[in-house]
Amino acid sequence: MALRDAEGLYAGPIIDPHHHLWDRALGRHAWLAAATEPPLAQNQLPADYRAAAAGHDVVATVHVEAAWDADDPDGEVRWLDALDKPDGIAARYVGHAALAHPDVEAVLARHGAHERIVGIREILSWHPDPARAFAKRRDIMNDAAWRRGLALLPRYGLSFDLMITPWQAEDAARLAADFPDIAFVLNHCGSPIDRDADGMARWRAGLARLAEEPNVAIKISDLVAYDPRPTLESLRAVVLACIDAFGTERAMFASDYPVVALHAGFDETYTAFKRIVAGFSDAECTALFIENARRIYVR
Repeated sequence: MALRDAEGLYAGPIIDPHHHLWDRALGRHAWLAAATEPPLAQNQLPADYRAAAAGHDVVATVHVEAAWDADDPDGEVRWLDALDKPDGIAARYVGHAALAHPDVEAVLARHGAHERIVGIREILSWHPDPARAFAKRRDIMNDAAWRRGLALLPRYGLSFDLMITPWQAEDAARLAADFPDIAFVLNHCGSPIDRDADGMARWRAGLARLAEEPNVAIKISDLVAYDPRPTLESLRAVVLACIDAFGTERAMFASDYPVVALHAGFDETYTAFKRIVAGFSDAECTALFIENARRIYVR
């Protein structure tokens, strides 16, 4: 199979290591309850993902927890298992666990025994503006109870998806250094949320600091979430900053579909990735589009 199309863009196989599925009728995603615009106001099932990804050779995907009801940490897994998942969709899962919870070890043991679950995510993103924060505490990564839960991940062969803001980069880097046996995967480019000069400098410094830790990789995804006026050039600057920091051996492209579709469709997203790295070698493109995700998640 040719790795390049007529324009010289990557045309090889893709593993998408970050997307979400949901059924709104289940009422398990409180954050979706008030959504009125597509795609958040619509069900997102494997057939919907496949239709969105048409034209790109997606051979496998990783489903990342979508803030299912926290009181039922196994419910999302049971629901995913019951779905018809053709063509490698949701071949692996990143599940949820509240790491400071007293019963976290039982949850992790069940997740670790599941053949599709390869990692855990608990969203930690904090910002000085409460309206832009997902988490109430900036310092959760320093919490002793939370760290005891995190320390259990290697026992069950689980990685940790790290969703933070640049305000937390130093804490996250120290966390990775303190737990060298855990593979950390930085979500969504490290969230370049503050787009003024100081904010972008803070983000780049955070990337550089995190990249110093060899057990941290990065997902280049949802570039448009914090970009008020996205252009190919503004997206290129973010993509190349991520790759400059982590190298092609620790970076991977991901869709964050359907959340990304609030601003850009799947085809637009992956076509931008392909255009931005058109000058990269075949080996580098293969690493970014499939091999790094395979190594870290699909195994």
